[in-house]
Amino acid sequence: MAFESTTAQSHEPMAVHTGIAEDQRKALSDGLAKVLADTYTLLGKTHGFHWNVTGAQFHSLHEMFETQYTDLTTAVDEIAERIRALGYFAPGSLSQFLKLSTIEDEHGVPDARGMLEQLVRDNETVTQACRAVVQICDDANDTVTEDLMNHRMDAHEKAAWMLRSSMS
Repeated sequence: MAFESTTAQSHEPMAVHTGIAEDQRKALSDGLAKVLADTYTLLGKTHGFHWNVTGAQFHSLHEMFETQYTDLTTAVDEIAERIRALGYFAPGSLSQFLKLSTIEDEHGVPDARGMLEQLVRDNETVTQACRAVVQICDDANDTVTEDLMNHRMDAHEKAAWMLRSSMS
């Protein structure tokens, strides 16, 4: 016997009364969905590079990539949960993420330098997406989302610095 849900799931926004207008919550949710998609795409790429890195820097890059994908794993959950707290459904499929993301998917295995170059660029891309959401936060007086985005910008800027510094 197949399980059938007795309640229909609505894709309409939930009623949320926290002092942020619905149109502002929608703008925040849309911006966060892009950040989530970019973060998830970066997570997958970083994890793949962790598995496949080779060369003289193997050990240090393997460990750095692991540290970074572990952080990204936590981040996607926090971002998705913030979207839900704003009353919207978070994107959750690979096809949705690839549609929303501006980070290019990698279909091959670049050398270590190529991996580093891509991850620097991709972390900077996520930083820019976070910064765009901060602008929306200012208009909506949403300090909770702004704190989350500031934390993520700090993490991505630090990751880009570490990656860039490994390209000697």
